[in-house]
Amino acid sequence: MSKQKQAQLRKSVSAFAKSDKRTSIIQLINSILPFFLLWFLAYQSLSISIWLSLGVSVIAAGFVVRIFIIFHDCTHMSFFKNAKANRIVGTITGIITHFAFEKWKRDHAIHHATSSNLDKRGTGDVWVMTVDEYTEASFWGRLSYRLYRNPIIMFGLGPAYLFLISNRFNRKGAKRKERWNTYLINFSIVAIYGLLIWAIGWQAFLIVQLPILFIAGAAGIWLFYVQHQFEDSYFENEDEWDYVKAAVDGSSYYKLPKAIEWITGSIGYHHVHHLSPRVPNYHLEKAHESTPPLHKATTITLLTSLQSLRFRLYDENSKSFVSFKQFKQVENKKKLMHQSKPSRTSLQK
Repeated sequence: MSKQKQAQLRKSVSAFAKSDKRTSIIQLINSILPFFLLWFLAYQSLSISIWLSLGVSVIAAGFVVRIFIIFHDCTHMSFFKNAKANRIVGTITGIITHFAFEKWKRDHAIHHATSSNLDKRGTGDVWVMTVDEYTEASFWGRLSYRLYRNPIIMFGLGPAYLFLISNRFNRKGAKRKERWNTYLINFSIVAIYGLLIWAIGWQAFLIVQLPILFIAGAAGIWLFYVQHQFEDSYFENEDEWDYVKAAVDGSSYYKLPKAIEWITGSIGYHHVHHLSPRVPNYHLEKAHESTPPLHKATTITLLTSLQSLRFRLYDENSKSFVSFKQFKQVENKKKLMHQSKPSRTSLQK
């Protein structure tokens, strides 16, 4: 795609980068109020059955994901036109979702500016090693990476790490506004937890809250993971990296059933979001449908997205992800070829 066509593509999508106050307020109402109602119902259901309560918690977790999308839009200053309104709503939804607004705003901005750039990995993204990097890594380096990419750890322990550690502590060198926003959100979470434990008891509180956080956290990590980890995803070094290609070819279109698309705030249109982060979630589908070149973006479904679990290393030669099994086969083949080569001594004989 020529630079002129890229510029035209960005311009076409940017036309949808306009927040609508009425739509934003409606989305706040139909996301936050149902969550509080479902939380209360999950608690009330404990008197009938813990399994009924768990079922309600699963639905409540879906609304946490939806509230997170509002939080996410606020970090891009796209949910409202007014920056102060975005910060206030972003902080409130950050308390509900347990994410530090200013901290995540910075990290996520870096993610957008460096997505698919092999020379600028490490902030706000999923850890990806290339085949060459993994080949040269030490035993402990390989082990750390394998553990990180293990689905049980990523989606099982990942939510706990996210909510208890990553989102609770400021980075070294964080500015005053960022630090104090994290403190405010942490203090608010502790105060709300304390009030709820006092009101309903710690056991009931944990039975309701823990499943909600775990399911929402695992679902959020999955959405973030799967939309950049597909077989022929775009990755390039800094000198060849291109923002538009990174957005369109390095982010997928996750085609989800309408109910799940609604609950996830249309974040499946991830290629549109990366191309123009200022497009609010409720305009993403329209932007996609109205821009024919975007229809060529890699499309994945619930079923085909499961294949991403086997994509572990990025091969710069084939420009695609490979599994650890594929890497091992290639590595063993290289060893056999090396062993089969006649040594200099045998040749002299």
